[in-house]
Amino acid sequence: MINFSDKIYVAGDRGMVGSAIIRSLENKGYNNLVKANKKELDLRNFYDVKQWFINNTPDIVIIAAAKVGGIIANQTYPVEFLLDNLKIQNNLIEMSWKYKVKKLLFLGSSCIYPKLAPQPIREEHLLDSRLEKTNECYAMAKITGIKLCEALRKQYDFDAISLMPTNLYGPGDNYHEKNSHVIPALLRRFHEAKIRELPKIEIWGSGKPRREFLHVDDLSEGAIHIMNLSKKSFDKNTTSLQSHINIGYGADIKISDLAVEISRIVNYKGKIEFDISKPDGPKQKLMDSSLINNLGWKPKISLIDGLKSTYMDFLNNKNKYYSKTLNEKSN
Repeated sequence: MINFSDKIYVAGDRGMVGSAIIRSLENKGYNNLVKANKKELDLRNFYDVKQWFINNTPDIVIIAAAKVGGIIANQTYPVEFLLDNLKIQNNLIEMSWKYKVKKLLFLGSSCIYPKLAPQPIREEHLLDSRLEKTNECYAMAKITGIKLCEALRKQYDFDAISLMPTNLYGPGDNYHEKNSHVIPALLRRFHEAKIRELPKIEIWGSGKPRREFLHVDDLSEGAIHIMNLSKKSFDKNTTSLQSHINIGYGADIKISDLAVEISRIVNYKGKIEFDISKPDGPKQKLMDSSLINNLGWKPKISLIDGLKSTYMDFLNNKNKYYSKTLNEKSN
């Protein structure tokens, strides 16, 4: 359980997930937060991370830091997606254990599961068969993090839990024109097509795959809920899983239907076309979140309400999001 006096470190607090967790913590009255931006701490550097833990002595660590991106980014930079994520998570997990952090939460991704996993995907389907090729390196890094937490929990009784979210969206998302995930990519493209009065917009793939989406504020509530469960209570309900648990919305949607909903929210009147020469990825990715539901958490934000609020966030902050894209291009 997190005490209000505990010193809490959310690694990756500037990203969509980390900033959402910070908001939720502060809203609940947890104000003893320690932070470090990329200029202050390179999470890929073992010695820098070690010294930071010695100097700051956090009680609670939540790992929301990672190198993330969509299909194009994963296919273009597989080395960085593997190496950077391995370095970040291994440094943080090892130092948390070595310097006796009271509780650790490692955030992964639904891409850890096999491409042909039974639907909905349960925790025990991990490593049952081959991964999806388009994000294999990222998935391998995350699986390593899960197994490290699991090993530390088993061998040293270290209270490390891994939470596996489905596809996330919400305020603070990445709207890069090439390296973003599906919801921010579609929101930006439909918005720009509306402004430019384009007669049609083309979307990668057939539109037939089904995907599940969870608002990042629901994830942050789930993360804090899990962290506030005692180790005894968690272990009682997850004895066969050791340390990793799914968190999802509980329903999925076809990409074509998602595109239609976003076009309505953005008020784009043009035609939507799908480029079937581009990859689809898995036909379906729906998480089984019954375990975390049984532990007392359920999502509260509907997909439509979440998309509407996310588009409003984009409109209110689009200059910042566009500026970030331009800065990435110039570096």
